[in-house]
Order: sequence, then structure tokens, then C-alpha cells
Amino acid sequence: MANMQDVARLAQVSVSTVSYVLTGARPISAATREKVRAAMAELGYQPHAMARGLASRRSRILGLLLPIDERGLGATETAFVTGAATAASAAGYHLVLSPVDAGDLDGLRQLASQRMLDGVLLMEVQLDDPRVGVLRSAGVPVVLIGRTADTTGLSYVDIDFDRTVHDAVGYLADLGHRRIVYVNHSATAITEGYGPALRSRDAFATATAGRRIEPVMIPAEDSPGGGRAALASAFDRAPELTAVLAMNESAVFGILGGLAAHGRTVPDDVSVVSMVTSPQVAELATPALTTMTSPGTAVGRIAVEQLLRHLGAGSTDSAGSTGSTDSAEIHQQLLPCTLEVRGSTGPPPTLTPAPTGRRSAHP
Repeated sequence: MANMQDVARLAQVSVSTVSYVLTGARPISAATREKVRAAMAELGYQPHAMARGLASRRSRILGLLLPIDERGLGATETAFVTGAATAASAAGYHLVLSPVDAGDLDGLRQLASQRMLDGVLLMEVQLDDPRVGVLRSAGVPVVLIGRTADTTGLSYVDIDFDRTVHDAVGYLADLGHRRIVYVNHSATAITEGYGPALRSRDAFATATAGRRIEPVMIPAEDSPGGGRAALASAFDRAPELTAVLAMNESAVFGILGGLAAHGRTVPDDVSVVSMVTSPQVAELATPALTTMTSPGTAVGRIAVEQLLRHLGAGSTDSAGSTGSTDSAEIHQQLLPCTLEVRGSTGPPPTLTPAPTGRRSAHP
């Protein structure tokens, strides 16, 4: 493969001149620049990605800021990342996952000051999220996967929690359920203002208000143990429960195990719907989980597409420089989850008497 020295020899210039043509670090006459480019074309020389980035004043790297705890990434969370990475790659960008903790503002300032990232996608957004201010103060273009309470001047793509929760409650209510327990994220997540936990909580209260359903909401730690503990609390507060809506995917398998330990079968005794969940996770359970299926791949893709619009990546001039980063309009979009019925839901037991005195299974 040809290198810079080969290009310099063919163009009869110094290696430093070839470097200046690539990076734009110094002015080069049009005639010399044309000689260098002609030599590159003849030799089939492909400049190093970093050199191309310097020439356009871009690194061609996007950052995905996603705090990760000891649980790592599940299949549902991975869908957001995959959608974003695929869209970035299609546009000639690299997506780098940065697990900077949500409370590590100094670490975030340091990352932003290094100017390694052309733009940032921000996940696990809180209603009052100081990371947004840090990035904007540093002049780093940002698009949220999620949303803050005040979204003025911010682009975001988020799940429509109001519609998602209303659809889930409506589905269970239409089956005849009136004793529904909602298992949310942890009490800490709610206290810290984690957007999905608060928005889904409020949506559940609204969705149940007009359906003669008394809302019972239980926080749960993000673990199977947290799910078992939440279910125990649920039986204390609503011993006649017939359905569980689980917003906490990490806890849902503990909920299923806890139901079995209490002698309850799914769905004959208790129906379970897992919220914002991927089909891969749904199929791990027995019976397979009815879900409000997460649009994670689409959310990640749309967020990257909008970030690139903010970067002016959609237009370049003849010199290869990008357009204005201020040209893109603010984009704010909500995507609902879609109901996928599997084996974990059916009518409540009082509505399904079996002629022989035994309950029939529900698909």
C-alpha cells in the first residue's frame, strides 16, 4: 500500500507538504495541492482516518454517554446502542461508548475538553440532568436519548411513556383485570429524578384513574432479588392482585420466581406484562413474556441522524468542510412501545371458570 513518502516522491514535494495538504495545518498553493492530490489518486493512497479528521476539523467520532453499573448491558439496552452504532457507521462515523458515571461531572468536563468527540448522545437522562449543562457549556453538540423536564432548545428522542403505559393498562383492563400492581425502578432512581421511572409512575396513576383500578406502585431494585422483594410487598398491599406491570426488566425474572414461590401460576392466577422490553428478553421466560416492546433500535438510529444534522454532516463543500452546526432545527420525538402478546397474560381467574373445576391455560 502506498504511503505518504510515496506520494511525496511522485509529487516531488516534501513529506511535510503532503501532511499539510491533508491536515490544512499550513496554507499550500493551489498548484502544489493539486499535484499532491493527483499523486494520491494515481497511487490509490488512502489518508489515515485521523488525518482526514484533522483536515475537516472533525474526529469522525461520536460519543454515547451511558452510565453502566455492575449489571452491564442487557439485550434491551444493547438495542439502543446497536441502532446508534449502525447509523453512525453508515454515515462514516465511529460510535464510542463512554461509561462516565452520571454524577462524575469533572470526568465529563475532562472528556469534553479533550475535543475528541464531534458530538454526544446522552442516555439514562434525569429530569434535572447537570450533564446537559456541562456539554453545552463546553460547546459539544448533544442529542438526548430520553429527556429532561425542561427541553427548551434541546433535541431528543425518547419513549412515549404516557401512551405505552396507557396501552398496557388498557390491555389488562380489557381482559378484566382490576387489581394491577406496577413494579417500577428503584426508590433511589425515583428520588434522583430518573425520567422513565417518574414518567411511567405518573402515567400509571393517570391510566388507572378512569378504570376503577386502584393504583398500587412498588419500587424495586434492578435485580431478580429486587423483583422478589417487590412482589412480597405487592402481596402485602394487594393480596388479591391478578396482574403485574413490570417497568423494571432486571426485576421481572425475580417477580416470576416469586409468583411460583407463592403458588401462583402465570397466566392462570397472575398475568405479567414486561414494559420497555426486547423480544430476546421476553423469550427467556417460561411462559414467554407479553411485552410492551422497546423501540430501542429506532430510537438510537434517529438520535444519531439528528446529531449528524446538528453537525452539518449532511452537506459538504468542495473543499470537504462541513456546513454550519447551527443549521439543524431542534428535533423532539416520542416513540411508543408496541404490545406483543405472548404466554404470560390472560383473563383474571374469576373470569375463566373451567367446567371441570380446573382452570384452563391461556396462550
